[in-house]
Amino acid sequence: MKKTVFITGGSRGIGAATVKKFYDNGYNVAYTFFNTPEEKLPLLNSERVLCFKVDVKNSKELTSAIKKTIDCFGTIDILINNAGISEFSLFTDISDEMWESMISTNLSSAFYSSRAVLKHMINKKSGVILNVASMWGEVGASCEVHYSVSKAGIIGLTKALAKEVGLSGIRVNCVSPGLIETDMTSHLSNDDKSSLIDETPLNRIGVPEDIANTLFYLASDEASFITGQILSVNGGFII
Repeated sequence: MKKTVFITGGSRGIGAATVKKFYDNGYNVAYTFFNTPEEKLPLLNSERVLCFKVDVKNSKELTSAIKKTIDCFGTIDILINNAGISEFSLFTDISDEMWESMISTNLSSAFYSSRAVLKHMINKKSGVILNVASMWGEVGASCEVHYSVSKAGIIGLTKALAKEVGLSGIRVNCVSPGLIETDMTSHLSNDDKSSLIDETPLNRIGVPEDIANTLFYLASDEASFITGQILSVNGGFII
């Protein structure tokens, strides 16, 4: 039986690169999307791919998509919690709605999908859960407090869950990207990007494939003795 990966936020950026990486390596792939037009969805017409329009803030929608994936492919071997949003705001200007949307999208969604898939993984005594955080979840970012908190929560979720489910043969790890060339960073001016590149020892911005390759490694048997870890992929911006 082919292995199956379920990826939240798989239609653009890091998510789309991750969908392609696993698909190209023979996996069945299921992924969620929300705002992306259907004609721009990756690998839409493949029999090895399922895509679900899901509001990841809604636990019922996520749980339903996971159940349908297991019903179709027979299993979910790997869950990748990638869906997320970012936003710049002074702390005193963050409204209740902005806070709740950020936490629900970036953190609660990972809780919902992990809870749903773990019932299946625990029964078969194997599985991998991978969470996508951010370097700002490690050190915090000015004018991105709610974003930083949501990603710090992802890191805490990773460490605690790894301790809880390790005896069930399930590994839980986290990838923490630095500055990556995606829609989330498209608002940055060339001067801002140049400044960030100057602060990065590898002297470049990352690309989605940098994160997809790392996720693929952590999902593989080559990483079978790695769990509860935060792997920073930031070009040395944070050391």
